[in-house]
Amino acid sequence: MNFKHKLMQNNITKNDIDVVIKFLKTKPILTQSKKVEKFEKNWSKWLGVKYSIFVNSGSSANLLTLLAIKIKYGTGEIIVPSLTWVSDIASVIQNNFYPVFVDVDPKNLSMKENDILKKINKNTKAVFITHAQGFNGFSNKLLKYLKKKKIILIEDVCESHGATFNNKKLGTFGLMSNFSFYYAHHLSTIEGGMICTNNKEIYELLRMLRSHGLLRENSNIYFKKRIIKKYPLLHPNFIFMHPAYNMRNNEISAVIGINQLKTLDKNNKIRDKNLKIFLDNLNNKYFRTEYNLVGNSNYAFPLVLKEKNFYNRKLLEKTMLTNHIEFRRGNVGGGNQLRQPYLSDFVKKNKINLNDFKEADHIHFFGYYIGNYPTLKKTKIIKLCKILNNIKFI
Repeated sequence: MNFKHKLMQNNITKNDIDVVIKFLKTKPILTQSKKVEKFEKNWSKWLGVKYSIFVNSGSSANLLTLLAIKIKYGTGEIIVPSLTWVSDIASVIQNNFYPVFVDVDPKNLSMKENDILKKINKNTKAVFITHAQGFNGFSNKLLKYLKKKKIILIEDVCESHGATFNNKKLGTFGLMSNFSFYYAHHLSTIEGGMICTNNKEIYELLRMLRSHGLLRENSNIYFKKRIIKKYPLLHPNFIFMHPAYNMRNNEISAVIGINQLKTLDKNNKIRDKNLKIFLDNLNNKYFRTEYNLVGNSNYAFPLVLKEKNFYNRKLLEKTMLTNHIEFRRGNVGGGNQLRQPYLSDFVKKNKINLNDFKEADHIHFFGYYIGNYPTLKKTKIIKLCKILNNIKFI
């Protein structure tokens, strides 16, 4: 069988390129300017938040979010998932917070609600939740408890553009939320990310942190006048309020983002339809197919073996390689982050027992994701499922 299924599709379309060419013919400024501002406003309106800050990656969004919390609220413990992307954990560690790991729920690949509630204590500064692969990670119980205890909520929505909880988009519940516009995500700007918030003070702080910590990036006129008066020996355009770096994005990426936003909802519906076709046709004797799809906005197909069987894993990987089906084992970010080298000293020092993270470990060893994108046809999804269902598992 001449079959091939790529892990990702280039989301930058011919129409995107045409729009960029048209823009370039106007001989515009290419560094951060009016198009970045327009994209931020359009994204805020689409998402349903007051403020958005366009940055150069989802990872930068993570880093600046945690830095803003440290500056405004101080450090402490942050509850994080064991199954997530590396920059979520790195941003916690590099901003001198202490990560408290929890296992994940197999129904949505997000943090187990009861594990979160058990680990909240007087030192808990925030909960940093990852809405993995388009699944919603919230419940009314969790949100109500966090609000009652006044625990800061941060949302990683990098893989879940358009996903909802109670008919409200993910990324609108936390103090801040982070999005990635990386290659093949629901919306792509080549590279890029967004930080979203309804908090004006946080927004102004993030504007400065994105641009070297410069006061001039703050749009609060009264605040700027007060600081300028306080530091008369400094030029107003070069007052650095915080030690920071350049994490801005550019006008070309913003132009692409503005254009892609026009078709985002339509493409998300296609992705969700593809997911249902995939799960309906996949053999549930050997693969997990019972997921909570309420509010889902799928990024990639979750392919998780039901049983812990390394022989079956070998058969599955061999079949996918033979049929040119690209995959990533570990599903979200390479699996259980506690098994990664950058956390090895942390695990030893804190005597973390990996047996306490059985679901993350199961996905680490027996979970995969494979490609889902708007141009994918139903016939190809069914062929893909047939290939997987014909494997002679023991």
